[in-house]
Amino acid sequence: MRVTFRRWVHLVLGGALLMPFHFLMAVVTPVFHDGANAFTEFPWQFVAFGTALPVAALCALLLPPLRTLETTAARSLCGLPADATAELAEEPADSWAARRRTALWFVAHCAAGGIVSGMTLAATPPALMLLLLPLADPLRHEEAGWPQMDGALGPLAGLALLALVLTTIWLCGRLLAHWAPVLLGRTPADRLAAAERRAADLASRNRLARELHDSVGHALSAVTLQASAARRVLDADPEFARQALAAIEETTRDAVAELDAVLGLLREDGDPRSTAPAPALDGLDGLLDRTRAAGLRIEAAVADGCERLPPLVSREAYRVVQEGLSNALRHAGAVPVRLRIALGADALTITMENPMGDTAMDTETDTRADAAGRARPGGGRGLRGIAERARLLGGESRAAGEDGVWRLTVRLPLAASR
Repeated sequence: MRVTFRRWVHLVLGGALLMPFHFLMAVVTPVFHDGANAFTEFPWQFVAFGTALPVAALCALLLPPLRTLETTAARSLCGLPADATAELAEEPADSWAARRRTALWFVAHCAAGGIVSGMTLAATPPALMLLLLPLADPLRHEEAGWPQMDGALGPLAGLALLALVLTTIWLCGRLLAHWAPVLLGRTPADRLAAAERRAADLASRNRLARELHDSVGHALSAVTLQASAARRVLDADPEFARQALAAIEETTRDAVAELDAVLGLLREDGDPRSTAPAPALDGLDGLLDRTRAAGLRIEAAVADGCERLPPLVSREAYRVVQEGLSNALRHAGAVPVRLRIALGADALTITMENPMGDTAMDTETDTRADAAGRARPGGGRGLRGIAERARLLGGESRAAGEDGVWRLTVRLPLAASR
């Protein structure tokens, strides 16, 4: 009964929405037929009702936010199950397909609401009067011209009239509840647009995660090793400890600048002064110097012309080198690393090699384990991040250990900037 009452309220709301259109067509009706009066003449009231529906449909086509309003009303008053409620679209009807569906729903809501509202107003009072006939005829129906109804005939007619009204309310409410997910639900275009928005949000989050992992992760790995070395020789070699602390200061300063650039991805103010520029291959020397200060021995061979690379390729190449050095720092320790950056006609190739020592890398889980098989901390995302960077630019990456040497090879097409 509660659901039926709520649906009745929803239908009465539809009748109220139809009233301005019905009033408009009642005023316009005499223009097409002299002497017609849709306010007092019963047949012309139906003419005004029928002609008001196309006008309501036209307004629904021209008002995209109407779908949001109708969805809110249907969700609150139609008594829909949870799965049907989840199908309703809350966004305005931007596409024409969505507008046509909304117009059909609006017409159905107004038509059913007009019928139910009219029956409620026209049939309920007579039904109540018929129910009161046995009570000494307090309403004096015979004087008003009502037919004579003896015995239980009057109350039975009143009950039948009320049953007709309730049945109409129940039937119209059920029909609207059935068609709500179809007409107010998301169209295929809406679903595609929502999927594209979710994919864009996911890509943005993944990009932010990669930037944080590669920039801040590298700095923390270097600072950890530098602080550990300074602690061990603090008493025996104060000069080395001072150098390590100075390297930590420089590394953290650069990390803060890179963190500002990464957090700039979250800002939407469009102010270029609010973010630091993302590092590229023109800052490779500084990256190598900071990593060498952490204890890593690096032999670098960089091809000429890398400073003229497209900005997108240059930034991604810097991050790839940064993550490769971070992996060596975290998992191999103070080992020699060979870095080669070759510039071809159509691609940039980055190759990094370092001895594996007593560690081994599991490329499936992106973690290293020591000789006893225990997992080393800090892994899990680096190689996947490198692979994602290469794949997004149309390139490829390979990482594997062979004959005690860990080798990372990344190819980035130069055409990715286009």
